[in-house]
Amino acid sequence: MIAQALVGIEGVSAGQYGSISVDIDALDLAGEVTTDLTSDAYGAFAEFLESAEARTDHPDFVKWQFVGPLTLSFSLVRSGMAVEVAAPLAMQAVRCHVRALQAEVAAVMPHSTQIVVFDEPMLHEALVPGFPVSPDEVIDFVSGALAAVEPGNVSGVHSCAETDWTALLSMGAGVLSVPVPPASNEEQMKAMLAAAPRISEHLELGGRIAWGAIRTDGPIAVSADRPWKHLAGALCALVQQGVDPVLIRRNSFITPACGLGTHTPAVAERVMAHVRDISSRIAEQATASLLTLGS
Repeated sequence: MIAQALVGIEGVSAGQYGSISVDIDALDLAGEVTTDLTSDAYGAFAEFLESAEARTDHPDFVKWQFVGPLTLSFSLVRSGMAVEVAAPLAMQAVRCHVRALQAEVAAVMPHSTQIVVFDEPMLHEALVPGFPVSPDEVIDFVSGALAAVEPGNVSGVHSCAETDWTALLSMGAGVLSVPVPPASNEEQMKAMLAAAPRISEHLELGGRIAWGAIRTDGPIAVSADRPWKHLAGALCALVQQGVDPVLIRRNSFITPACGLGTHTPAVAERVMAHVRDISSRIAEQATASLLTLGS
């Protein structure tokens, strides 16, 4: 994703093994960043557009994601760029690319609502005590990128690290994409339950939560039973804290916990089969009663 964001930035290019090359003299912080879909970094995105154009059965919603400005800033700073240069450059690049990609998707799927998710794996690191930027500034920075999402589309933020519910719920995203907190991790469960009133408000205002129910960072589950049990436990705990059981059922998506790019097609298909299985379970009318009972 970093490589995609670097495309079209004057003075910045992706090097070997994930490195970033910077020509300070060529930088233009206010310059328009061009999205070149013929570049290698956009190969998969271009193939997706091509396949979508050939279809007539477009879905009501289509989701895609792009690196968030915070994570891109981290990468630029680690390449040697000063923070005061990296931050505005990252914001400009992300906004320009997201606007351009929305137009490309709309051209081939004009009747599909786009869910545009900003991937921020570095969010947790930016919110730890001692970070040179305050949490409020971090939240405002990520929120600034959400403004690039066109009216009629839906913005989202994904963080596969430890979830900071207060920060995520303060960004104004329509969809929060987070891993299901492990039942064995008391600290993460406690943090989620402490945020129950804010989660209720998010859902009542039409917001959604994309629950990363299938872990992809280790052995893949043989069936969906265990991931479903973990998810149901988390949802029941929220219901017991006052979250509406009908709203949380209707306004939840089920996803893999993280990306599938490092897995084989066969493994990816198995993960998505588990996702569909759990989605079907949560959609069943009986689920509402199950959650109400807290069983």
